Amino acid sequence: MNTPIVTQTNCPELKLVNRGKVRDIYDLGQHLLIVTTDRISAFDVIMNEGIPQKGYVLTQISKFWFDQMTDIVPHHLISTDVDDFPVETHQYREQLRGRSMLAKKAAPLPLECIVRGYLSGSGWKEYQQQGSVCSIELPTGLQNSSQLPEPIFTPSTKAELGDHDENISFAQAVELCGQEMTQKVSDISLEIYKRAREIADSKGIIIADTKFEFGMYDGQLMWIDEALTPDSSRFWPKDLYTPGAAQPSFDKQFLRDYLETLDWNKQAPAPVLPQEIVEKTGEKYLEALQRLTA
Repeated sequence: MNTPIVTQTNCPELKLVNRGKVRDIYDLGQHLLIVTTDRISAFDVIMNEGIPQKGYVLTQISKFWFDQMTDIVPHHLISTDVDDFPVETHQYREQLRGRSMLAKKAAPLPLECIVRGYLSGSGWKEYQQQGSVCSIELPTGLQNSSQLPEPIFTPSTKAELGDHDENISFAQAVELCGQEMTQKVSDISLEIYKRAREIADSKGIIIADTKFEFGMYDGQLMWIDEALTPDSSRFWPKDLYTPGAAQPSFDKQFLRDYLETLDWNKQAPAPVLPQEIVEKTGEKYLEALQRLTA
């Protein structure tokens, strides 16, 4: 599906309640309208250019995964079809088509629920220094991108826009959410990840790690936000996997790698991206969707 590049929605008759790094969220009263734009951020700085079809890809991947996990935990997605949305949204159909979710209005938990099946990113950095990730001791001798003996739950704080999430221990997560709730989201996160990893593996994708968010709705725990997308996960091509170094990926790591070659201090304003980098990044996102849903 070819969709116009949307870097910012303009729906003046709807109540905009949040414009994040990627999503514009509107309060429709009983429900939320979550619009995934084509914005992309790297090093917590939003780039000036939109990535073709990115919002469409993320929305459709989330829908795919929510549908796979309904027996594990309820989710907030009601529909991705504009025809199912309240009538006041229909005048904005061109902005919304393919990239929007009508969602239940849950109260988010103050926690990012991260599951790691492989050692990468901030986890690899911490392991090199301390031999652990989020206070979880790991075997010695692991390499960059090594598969872990078992997936681990490594929560983090939720940062405000422009700030960095901070990895925390399970005990610190308990201070935020309580023992019972922290254990529950840990168990659910690990169960979803393990099933998703098997499904993705059969499609030639390694899900190295991923981030979940949960909230409360009518007294019930609910999976919210996005679901196992290239923005919230590290997707690696299985046929190219070689531990000992950073891996090629279907996510924005390609963009990060390009930005690392520049003389840029990783602070706003963002540098101008060449058209070929924009297009190649979009192709990587689209390939993830095509592989998963083939």
